[in-house]
Amino acid sequence: MANLTITVEDAVLQRARIKALEQGTSVNALLRLYLESFADSRAERDALEHFIELAQRSEAGSSRTKRSWTRDELHER
Repeated sequence: MANLTITVEDAVLQRARIKALEQGTSVNALLRLYLESFADSRAERDALEHFIELAQRSEAGSSRTKRSWTRDELHER
């Protein structure tokens, strides 16, 4: 795991420490979670775009003109 050094105003860091303590965590843990989320956001967006592209190319559908099954068929037991 790498170490990261940042520069922040003393007052901001003090307020962040107090809020983190109130939430039962640390500024370090909050920054780590934020960076993980930030780094993964592009991958999530890419996956969603890929899913939408696949769905649009699919011949499956539920519009009245493309429906190939009835409601009763879907709920047969």
